[in-house]
Amino acid sequence: MTFAVLVFPGSNCDMDCHHVLSNVLRQPVDYVFHHETDLSKFDCVVIPGGFSYGDYLRCGAVARFSPVMQAVQDHVAAGKLVIGICNGFQVLLEAGLLPGAMVRNDCQRFVCKYVNLRTESTDTPFTRRINKDAVLRIPVAHGEGCYYADEQTLRELKEKDQVVFRYVSPEGVVTPEANPNGSVENIAGICNAERNVLGMMPHPERCSEDLLTSVDGRSIFESLLAGSV
Repeated sequence: MTFAVLVFPGSNCDMDCHHVLSNVLRQPVDYVFHHETDLSKFDCVVIPGGFSYGDYLRCGAVARFSPVMQAVQDHVAAGKLVIGICNGFQVLLEAGLLPGAMVRNDCQRFVCKYVNLRTESTDTPFTRRINKDAVLRIPVAHGEGCYYADEQTLRELKEKDQVVFRYVSPEGVVTPEANPNGSVENIAGICNAERNVLGMMPHPERCSEDLLTSVDGRSIFESLLAGSV
C-alpha cells in the first residue's frame, strides 16, 4: 500500500507519521506538500497533526483551501482512503469531508496525555483488525479538540455506525472524567458514510513502537494494511 503524508506550513507530526509507515511498517510513503495537486499514485492519504498555517483563523480553516485539498476530495470520491489525525481531523471537518465541527477544549487548556478509546465500529478499513469494544491507550495533544455536532448529525452518525472511537475509562465505560476535551457524547473519532475517511483526535503514530508506553496505535495502521493483502 502506498501512502502520502501531507505537509502544510505548521505541520509538526508529518515526520512521526512518515517514520511509522516507512520504518515500523515498511511501507512506501512520500511527503506531499500543500501546493501539490495530484494524489493519483497513492492508496491512502494521511493528514497529520500540527498547526497548519498556525491555526490563526480556526484550526484547519486555512489548510482547507490549499491546492492539495482538491486532490484529497478527488481521492475520496474515487473511493480511496484518507485518515486525518488531530489537526488532520480538523482539516477534514473544515473541508466538509466529515460532518461536525471542533471548538476549544471545555477546560480552555491544551491537553497532552494518554487517553483510552473504545472501538465502536470495526466495519471500517481503519479498524478491521481491532475487536469490537476493544479499549486502546493512545495519546492526545490538542487545544481545540472538542467535537461538536447538532442532534440531527449525531443521530445520523449513530444510525450509520459512523462513530468509530469514544473516550472511555480504562474499563471501557463512557464517563465525563474520561473525556479530555468535552466532546459531545465522548466522540474521539468518526468516519464518513462510505467508510473510506477517518478523522480522530488521538495520535496513533505516537504509540506504534515497542519502545513507547503503548503500541495500540499500530493496530489502526495494520488494519489498513490488512485490506491490501
